[in-house]
Amino acid sequence: MSDAGDDDIPQLSSHTLAALQEFYAEQNQHTDPCGEDKYNIGIIEENWQLSQFWYSQETALRLAQEAVDAAGEGGRIACVSAPSVYQKLRALHREHVSVYIFEFDKRFAMYGEEFIFYDYNHPLDLPEKVTAHSFDIVVADPPYLSEECLRKTSKTIKYLTRGKILLCTGATMEEQAAQLLGVRVCRFIPEHTRNLANEFRCYANYDSGLDCGT
Repeated sequence: MSDAGDDDIPQLSSHTLAALQEFYAEQNQHTDPCGEDKYNIGIIEENWQLSQFWYSQETALRLAQEAVDAAGEGGRIACVSAPSVYQKLRALHREHVSVYIFEFDKRFAMYGEEFIFYDYNHPLDLPEKVTAHSFDIVVADPPYLSEECLRKTSKTIKYLTRGKILLCTGATMEEQAAQLLGVRVCRFIPEHTRNLANEFRCYANYDSGLDCGT
């Protein structure tokens, strides 16, 4: 047969091919990291359509340390829609605590058995292995600043926690957070890697180290 038909097959220029290969290499770096790099904040890029905004390194560290202190030796920590805190906890090699990440974004399934798929629209639709009141502290950051999102996420938080709650959400949600979860605003102010239009605050229902100034 003649090879004339091959002329109809689109051919990429060497420049385009190199750019495409670079793109795929970058994507692989972000979706299939290995070793310690997989716990770096930002290794999975923010998806603004999912209202994802990662904490700064300093904020993630402060929240992770607070969670460890609150959970205690051998404690269990649930990070609900708070992947930055989970990543920092794992980067710190806190082996004396158990940590799970509850996330809608399945890219975080790279963390294996510690990943729990979570949709706040179905707050109690959780795997059987996730039993009621099985976490010493729940660190939660509802993805949307709305009463509906906070109310539904609160059902998850109250189901998971043995008592302690650390909530990060907008300053405008203070009254609703107090009503739904019995939390009060802390003096520590969380920051993100990007400047957000809305003011954020931390809230807790116990005497936390986040009340000791910034």
